[in-house]
Amino acid sequence: MNQYTLAEAMTDKGNFTVPKLPESNMGFGVLGVFLGLLLEVSTHGPHAVPRTSWRHQDLDLMEFSEPEIFNYSTLLLSEKRDALYVGAREAIFELSKKNVTLKNNMVQWTVAESPMVMCMQKGKSKERDCLNYIRVLQVVDDERLYVCGTHAFQPQCDYLNLADFSLEGRPEDGRGKCSFDPSQSFTTVMVDGELYSGTAYNFLGSEPIISRYSPSQSLLRTEYSTSWLNEPSFVFADVISEGGNRVDGEDDKIYYFFTEVSVEYEFFGKLLIPRVARVCKGDLGGQRTLQKKWTSFLKAKLVCSMPELNFVFNVVHDVFILKGADWRDTVIYGVFTSQWGNVGLSAVCAYNMTAVEEVFSKGKYMQKATVEQSHTKWVRFNGITPSPRPGACINNLMRRQNISSSLNLPDKTLQFVKDHPLLEDPVLPIGNGPRLITKDVNYTQIVVERVRALDRNIYDVIFTGTDKGILHKSVVYGGEVHIVEEIQLLKNSESIKNLLLSPETRSLYAGSDSAVVQSPTAFCGRYLSCFGCVLARDPYCAWDPHAAACLNIFDAPSQRLRKLIQSLSGDADQCPADVSLSLKDYRRVSVKPGSSAELPCLGHSNLAQVMWKANGSALTEASRFHLVGENRLLIYSVAPEDQGHYECWSVEWAPAAGKNFSRLLAGYVLTLDVPQAGHAPAGREAASTGAAEGNGKTAAALDPPGATTRFTPPPHSSLTPPPGSTVSVQRLPPSSDAPRPDGRDPAAEYLQHNNGAALLFLFLLFFLLFLAGLAYNCYMRYLPAPCLRLRAALLGGHKSAQRPEYRACEAGPAESPATDKIHMAEPPAQNGGRAAQNVRALRDTGYETEPECGNGQNPSGPSGGDSPSQEKPFDVDCESQPIQFADADEP
Repeated sequence: MNQYTLAEAMTDKGNFTVPKLPESNMGFGVLGVFLGLLLEVSTHGPHAVPRTSWRHQDLDLMEFSEPEIFNYSTLLLSEKRDALYVGAREAIFELSKKNVTLKNNMVQWTVAESPMVMCMQKGKSKERDCLNYIRVLQVVDDERLYVCGTHAFQPQCDYLNLADFSLEGRPEDGRGKCSFDPSQSFTTVMVDGELYSGTAYNFLGSEPIISRYSPSQSLLRTEYSTSWLNEPSFVFADVISEGGNRVDGEDDKIYYFFTEVSVEYEFFGKLLIPRVARVCKGDLGGQRTLQKKWTSFLKAKLVCSMPELNFVFNVVHDVFILKGADWRDTVIYGVFTSQWGNVGLSAVCAYNMTAVEEVFSKGKYMQKATVEQSHTKWVRFNGITPSPRPGACINNLMRRQNISSSLNLPDKTLQFVKDHPLLEDPVLPIGNGPRLITKDVNYTQIVVERVRALDRNIYDVIFTGTDKGILHKSVVYGGEVHIVEEIQLLKNSESIKNLLLSPETRSLYAGSDSAVVQSPTAFCGRYLSCFGCVLARDPYCAWDPHAAACLNIFDAPSQRLRKLIQSLSGDADQCPADVSLSLKDYRRVSVKPGSSAELPCLGHSNLAQVMWKANGSALTEASRFHLVGENRLLIYSVAPEDQGHYECWSVEWAPAAGKNFSRLLAGYVLTLDVPQAGHAPAGREAASTGAAEGNGKTAAALDPPGATTRFTPPPHSSLTPPPGSTVSVQRLPPSSDAPRPDGRDPAAEYLQHNNGAALLFLFLLFFLLFLAGLAYNCYMRYLPAPCLRLRAALLGGHKSAQRPEYRACEAGPAESPATDKIHMAEPPAQNGGRAAQNVRALRDTGYETEPECGNGQNPSGPSGGDSPSQEKPFDVDCESQPIQFADADEP
């Protein structure tokens, strides 16, 4: 087999192909490659951890939902009307943009009886599929919205008057504008009163199209060809305005983002490819060729990969276009995962608009080529490209050639576009790799905002929603991305299906199946110290020394901005000296001898490590009787030598600042509650002996009935556990004061000294199961001759009750002393009497089969006689023909 990996298939530009291997080992080879690659990426791949985690119940979030109404997945913000429009199942809402709990208007749009019956006749569910899911909400003008719904798998569209919030009641055919299936992916964007959409045109979803619907022009769409669209999954579409300063006079362009099945690569299965496609706003179709079809449709591959591991993220889930003052400043952000989802990684890649424009304006085309003994393949087109350039928008150069619209394009150019819609050159990400990679997280939505911090620099803040209802907030610092925090937006673990950002209200709006949730873009007030505020590295937040509070810089008075403390490198040295706890402020804990003591210590940073000190010395692994958890310290079987002062310190490393920052979080004074005279205290030796004798017991089991505190292993503080840490325990190295996590469970820390009994129990259990299985297989005659002979000896008494016609061919190598032997050399005439008298001496083969001693033929013998066996057609003569047994030993 050829030595091949997916990594070797990656070219310098991000292309990847699988060479044609022998058919016999193609499947196993590729499977082995991917198993190894997925293991390598999931184990050693880079991934980020959120610094802070906020639970839903700890935050003051605003939420909207209505009884018996679900699927709040379509959202539209109106800055002019200060409203958030929500499309749900059979309902449209107008909510307050500042407070989504306030419902201003509502209109219902249900399905009539006749369409519902037709939907059910097509095999769809009445309770789920045959309803009207509002999928399109687009602004037509200041007074109307264009709305579309699935309408029981018969899409319909209508106009919504905002003055009285009512539908006009003149439904239009929604095919090509809205999806038939509520779970089917699609995208739309309204540009100057014209609706651009990417969806399926038929009930089965087998005719995908990118189309434009205009009140003044005819329908324009793509070709029904796999070279144009091959099972696409649309995620986003938007317009990029060229602006008046474009010297070449090109038209505005609409960009579509989707994932489709590859046509240019051979693979053992369907290989998915992320794409970006482009059409021109002024496209009118062709005059003869490509009539009412796009003449400017081109598509290219989006590359999002890990160059160091040569791993490709080949499925795009959502895209956000961060527009600048000029189109050249526009940046495209997308969230990607792998087609092979078990790798458990998500990535965020960013693309410059100039790189996209470069590919569409100068990239090489691909064409179909028939290769011998193979299917049709796609290769680079090396011929002469027609002029004007196929797929280009009308510009000043074309106008000087009397080509003022696509109707004037020559047929040669149009035919070339029809046959060559795919570009070979890929669109590469900024930095040739992902901005952000996370493990065990599936990103579904993304929005991005540019924020000017106090250092006057502008930073991109990325908000990503997951399929578990979690929101990640990340900041780009040059080539580094720092996840500031994660927020549990939704009460239940469900997918975030839509995410919008309002810079005016500094709010995020998340839509899901169950509700709409509004969240602020920053939670500065939850940082209670200067160290926590600065180490968060949040460009929205800064510490106010005068008010001793962490403030949002957009809410602070302009005259106080210079006095605020903010360091996006995480340098907390600017913070005023932290007021340390005095000994009188330490919490006093009194426990009985031999019981357990639990000392809580709550930290808010997932990147910080906890260091415990006992009487000024850092606790290490040297003592078995201290268990350092993530949020607490457990001292079990407390002895007199455990008394003293305990301090909990948070130690956090700031990579950008290159420093460690420590802060005292809690202090305790531990004392013993000495019992009355006559009661000897339980010493450390007794507890140790009890632990040795009681193998398998937990630390809590060592507490006597009089113990006042007990230990429960805490859950991880992060809503998304950091990669590589499967348990929430941190220990300190014996030779250093700096703590390090070792990833061991608290229970395992104790049980590692007392696991002998557990291992012995498991060994005995498996041994008994083995004996039971052996006995069962022997009884069922599944084992060879020695076991069968043992079985025959043990069950010999039961064999005598067998039917006579089955006794003739049973035999065994050994007879019981009380049984007469059969003389096989006697003539067949004697078999009728002797065999009946000595049937107990026949050997048992262990197989319940018919007595075919003559290999399927009737044995020869006398035709007369009074023996009952002569009246049976299947009687055999076992003495005249020696029987060969399959499980008998060779003589």
